[in-house]
Amino acid sequence: MIICVIAIHDVTAQNDKPNILWIVSEDNNAAMIGCYGNKFATTPNIDKLATEGVRFENAFSTAPVCAPSRCTLITGMYPPTLGTENMRSNYPIPAYLKFFPRYLRKAGYYTSNNSKKDYNVPDQYEAWDESSDKASYKNRKSGEPFFAVFNIFVSHESNIHERQDSLRHNPDQVPLPAYHPSTKAIREDWAQYYDKVETMDQQVGKLLKDLEDAGLADNTIVFYYADNGGVLPRSKRFLFESGLHVPLIVRVPEKYKKFIPNSSGQTTDRLVTFLDFAPTVLNVAGIKPPDYMQGGAFLGENPAPAPQYAYGFRGRMDERIDLSRTVRDKKYRYIRNYLPHLSHGQHLQYLWLAASTRSWEEEFKSGRLNDVQSAFWRPKPAEELYDVTTDPDNVNNLAGQSGYDSVLLRLGKANTQWLIKTRDIGFIPEGVLWEMSAYKGSLLEMGPKENVLERIIETADLASMRDPKNVSILTKRLTDNDPAVRYWAAIGCTVMPNEMAGAESRLASLLEDPEGAVHVAAAEALYHMGQKEEGLKGLIEELKSQNVFVKVQCINVLQSLGNDALPALDAVKKLIPPVTLPSTKHEETYDLKAARSFVKEFDERQ
Repeated sequence: MIICVIAIHDVTAQNDKPNILWIVSEDNNAAMIGCYGNKFATTPNIDKLATEGVRFENAFSTAPVCAPSRCTLITGMYPPTLGTENMRSNYPIPAYLKFFPRYLRKAGYYTSNNSKKDYNVPDQYEAWDESSDKASYKNRKSGEPFFAVFNIFVSHESNIHERQDSLRHNPDQVPLPAYHPSTKAIREDWAQYYDKVETMDQQVGKLLKDLEDAGLADNTIVFYYADNGGVLPRSKRFLFESGLHVPLIVRVPEKYKKFIPNSSGQTTDRLVTFLDFAPTVLNVAGIKPPDYMQGGAFLGENPAPAPQYAYGFRGRMDERIDLSRTVRDKKYRYIRNYLPHLSHGQHLQYLWLAASTRSWEEEFKSGRLNDVQSAFWRPKPAEELYDVTTDPDNVNNLAGQSGYDSVLLRLGKANTQWLIKTRDIGFIPEGVLWEMSAYKGSLLEMGPKENVLERIIETADLASMRDPKNVSILTKRLTDNDPAVRYWAAIGCTVMPNEMAGAESRLASLLEDPEGAVHVAAAEALYHMGQKEEGLKGLIEELKSQNVFVKVQCINVLQSLGNDALPALDAVKKLIPPVTLPSTKHEETYDLKAARSFVKEFDERQ
């Protein structure tokens, strides 16, 4: 969660430039905060802040995980536009695209960050005068306007991986969402998470008190918000309300009421996303946001018109590949899954460190779950639609139900229009993007022409809808000139293996495709269309690829095949070095993570 405090400069300053402070706490959604209606939560400091400011009811991270969301925050750009949607990546961005604190520094601000970055792109060190665990607005020159960030880590997902000795919140009384079964491990993880949120709230209170003690409270605008939802399984990383809906509270002193449309103690239902934060800070500071930023200011002089929709995305999460997009208005959340044959519950090394995830999976394997609780572990629908006002847990999918056709059509159209408008290059397989990045240019500048990208997105749409009417066009596109189009046409064969019968010869020819991502997609399709031996042979061959993300894609497919992937086990083991490598900031490469996960799962089954 992030608290953004915009301090409108201290009393010694001689100019009218506002000071800006963000306080960031991690991995907690709006539903975990008392002032958002949770009576079980213990968040008195945040709740008090809400009585002094304006609570935003519809604030959303763009991604349900930290690094891509932080990329949005620091750049003001939508990561699928930049090719930086995947968790994690480090692809270059255009030289003209500057981390927004650089504009503040140029305008005379002191900028400090304490201390997490994780921006998912190459760092721009000149964004900060100071970035460390000692960084603070207190270190600036007297009267110097500042932008300062404080990050609170205690509510991060990692803090439920080990059980603490005692719990302040009673596991037997913890309220569970409809999708979670009532197991001891799940209840204890939830209770421990509530404890961590309570501790986070105490740290929020300390930061606010520091502001008061420094004599800055009457000159400070305070934002409180989360960096993404989380952290129990099916929240962080997933495009539901639990993963994207973040708390946002803004407190504005009387002298600066002109910066906010609502007075203290009120709520607003304006849709806000992380795309809006950079232009908002610049606008409040009197700096014109650059034209490339894709959001609009919601505070300051002449704020942007309120948007009709909030958009979000899901790409690769560490070693697990997926691709989904979402659109939210004030009543409905629409989710479009482009790899619907994959379940939400793909095994992900870090997520499985939580006892609650392992417990939920065991309940599913043992057949003790109802349909709502089991849905996470089964293939996804191509489209999901939820009335968030009556179904905050997002368990009653309205897509295809009588009376919702017009809503589904409207939000589906909005999604497609946004993909085209923002030039979403997340539809290009990452193996291809990885090769493009080797030329050292930004993916945004090297991306396909608009008409080619539209054809790629259209093919992904056709491939994932499970509509037999699309068979003919998908078959033709298996021989398209563009590799991403061929990739999606092959994915269509995996999604509809029976309907695509007859395309086997074209798929077989793709086993010689120069693009490894296409080769893997074709091998996967052949396996599901009954040619298991040929498919496995093609997958094992691509394990020799020098392309990291072709290997990740290949191992993902193999792991989905269960015991049928046994012939590939030795080849995967060869990818794992015999000696443990020294740890780095983000540990192993993702092909190595995927390989270890594959081998570990096989060992456990044996």
